[in-house]
Amino acid sequence: MTLFHFGNCFALAYFPYFITYKCSGLSEYNAFWRCVQAGATYLFVQLCKEFMKATVDLADLLGLHLVMSRNAGKGEYKIMVAAMGWATAELVMSRCLPLWVGARGIEFDWKYIQMSFDSNISLVHYIATASVVWMFTRYDLPKSFRLPVTVLLALCVYKAFLMELFVHVFLLGSWTVLLVKAVLTGAISLCSLFLFVTLVHSN
Repeated sequence: MTLFHFGNCFALAYFPYFITYKCSGLSEYNAFWRCVQAGATYLFVQLCKEFMKATVDLADLLGLHLVMSRNAGKGEYKIMVAAMGWATAELVMSRCLPLWVGARGIEFDWKYIQMSFDSNISLVHYIATASVVWMFTRYDLPKSFRLPVTVLLALCVYKAFLMELFVHVFLLGSWTVLLVKAVLTGAISLCSLFLFVTLVHSN
């Protein structure tokens, strides 16, 4: 039974990444090693953040920009390579060991299912963040896009802080926190998708 629970948690956490990689067309571009390079950049940035004890995730934005600026191709390709590599490295580094050790335990615990759902929310968050960073760093960004893109960038940076604030002020339970995180990430993602599509079609 514990192996079955571990298999469910593992599949719930890791298969959306595999499906996103396959269905986004990245596999057709042979972008696997570019995603690995993005993951290595994630590791380097996290090491630097720990060294500097940064409280704001500006280093993540700089790292995503670095990964996207080193890849040639269309904007969609750059965004997906950076986001997939970044999110997968974050998944492996922060959730692999807890899932391996905890989900195989004797007793069933919902926190591993929640951890798996949280990894899917993180994938969507990093795709949205990479698209906002890509739009923000464009030299030809129209003036009408600057304010909404800047607001979205600030939301991406301070999302963790906003979540902590919600949790402490409203004393939310774990499932409610997951729901609020999903709604906030969904709102940021839909806004960034709308701006991205509008920007791409306006050129």
